Amino acid sequence: MNRRNFLNHSNAAVAAVALSAGAGAVANAATPSPSTRPTKETLAMNSTHLYDRLTRENAVLLLVDHQIGLYTGVRDIDTLELKHHVVGLAKAALALKVPVIVTTTTESMWGPMIPELAEALPGIQRIERTTVNAWDEPRVVAAVKATGRKKLIVTGVSTDVCLAFPAISAIADGYSSYAVIDASGGFSKTQVEMGVLRMQQAGVIPVGYSNVAVEILADNAAPDAEAVYAALNIPFGGLVYGLKQYFSHR
Repeated sequence: MNRRNFLNHSNAAVAAVALSAGAGAVANAATPSPSTRPTKETLAMNSTHLYDRLTRENAVLLLVDHQIGLYTGVRDIDTLELKHHVVGLAKAALALKVPVIVTTTTESMWGPMIPELAEALPGIQRIERTTVNAWDEPRVVAAVKATGRKKLIVTGVSTDVCLAFPAISAIADGYSSYAVIDASGGFSKTQVEMGVLRMQQAGVIPVGYSNVAVEILADNAAPDAEAVYAALNIPFGGLVYGLKQYFSHR
């Protein structure tokens, strides 16, 4: 073997060793040892987000565009079920003394608010607006700010626009947003799924109409508990109070 061939073979061997060492280092870096692999406990300890529960004192409910014209296009949930949920949530909020703010797009565009909701909220002023995003209407933002609460519970039709837009915008303004998915409706399953995904990516918390209310209630022995369950009108509500009455007379 001449000098040139020897050097070529030597350089190739050195390169192969270097590549092998580098691959090993990458593999070791990509695969943490059992002692350094994160666990549920360490993830929880390292989390920068601590959940602050909904209460009567920190929550406000915003109802967006529950209008007859928009309800005719809802396809992801039965409209009777949707009405049941949003009306139940509104009544529960009143029972819990949680402020309720109502806004709709101009009636000339999407029609009046659904009568069931109007009947459930006597005396509450409705903010009529032209903006697509309710959070772009200064009167809506001012009404929320006036409550002094930072936990914004939002429902809207449609889910991907009238609910998603203000819920996401409120996050940017320092609020915690909760999207009540089953008290909102969309024009297709795909649009709703994309809307919920977008909200989650922005930090909005998806909730249901009954679980968000009972989180605020917190205690089934509270004086307003019976009114809350009656408002929500969920099947197990009757069982809860049947048991309560039974044990209270023992």
